[in-house]
Amino acid sequence: MIKLPFRDRSEAGRFLGARLAASHLGNEPLVLALARGGVPVGAEVAEALHASLDVIVLRKLGVPWQPELAMGAIARGTRVLDRALIAALGISAAEVEEIAAREIQELERREQEYRRGRPEPKLAGRTVILVDDGLATGSSMIAAARHARAAQAGKLIVAVPIGSVEACERLASEADQCVCLAVQDPFHAVGEWYRDFRQVTDAEVHELLKRVHGAHLPA
Repeated sequence: MIKLPFRDRSEAGRFLGARLAASHLGNEPLVLALARGGVPVGAEVAEALHASLDVIVLRKLGVPWQPELAMGAIARGTRVLDRALIAALGISAAEVEEIAAREIQELERREQEYRRGRPEPKLAGRTVILVDDGLATGSSMIAAARHARAAQAGKLIVAVPIGSVEACERLASEADQCVCLAVQDPFHAVGEWYRDFRQVTDAEVHELLKRVHGAHLPA
């Protein structure tokens, strides 16, 4: 039985992996964890499924005066904007572009840091499982899902331990399947559903990718 809050991301990942292991996942599943917070969760899922693990790097586009509130998200070649929120808060197009430019620089830095020359995995025809530590607005996961669709993923599954009602409903229309262990309302922040929600470091991402079977990182 799942008891909230989760102890940490690893515990949440073990619960999520057990749920997914009981499902038919289709062809050559690949776990793509949203870096950085989704990687400890994704590592446990990949081990439970005996699947390969890789990362997808996204950046949240935060509201200028409240960076934790997402007005959108970007992945390589994909941008998702919450236009209703942007309009309601009176955020200008110039402000959106300024924040996007800054986040693209950080996205490129992290891709170089995590991949170290490795190409992005081929998604065409594969079952792709997108994993994060939770869904608040869902903007980052929508960007990830659209990126995977553009790369011609075969079957697309979104899998998270915790999520808001609104975000899980949004993702259900973006993926072939949306697995959310616990849907909560009201929902203020992902971190409130974890006892240990410390920030995941770049070093931890590297260690988890090395640990999980199928990561195949260069020395």
